[in-house]
Amino acid sequence: MLFHTMVGSNDIERSKRFYDTVLATLGAGEGTRNIADSGHTRLIYNNGNGTNFIVSQPINDEPASVANGSTVAFSCNSPEQVKQLHDTAVANGGTSIEAPPGPRHTASLGTVELAYFRDPDGNKLCGIHFPA
Repeated sequence: MLFHTMVGSNDIERSKRFYDTVLATLGAGEGTRNIADSGHTRLIYNNGNGTNFIVSQPINDEPASVANGSTVAFSCNSPEQVKQLHDTAVANGGTSIEAPPGPRHTASLGTVELAYFRDPDGNKLCGIHFPA
């Protein structure tokens, strides 16, 4: 259903260092630089299944800001990968938020492995794994 998810960045070079390292834990390659018609730089990360994660300088030239109530969740292959994603993010300028990485028991989804963190611009991210 989704083609892409995009977050804003106030420092695209810092974001490239952060996301190239963090998303490598999920098997993603380096972000591809794309220059929009407006001249703004975007980083495109493609996982090979047609969906993209994009980091962009705001095209309206206003500072990037965090969307209240939004979270970008990255699908992980195992509980260990959830923790690795989180720990790599924190080691590279991200901030751990909410509870430590680990299982969460929910009424609607059962038990899932989750880890929440923010990127250097404050965007809320999550690693998630649904056990079989």
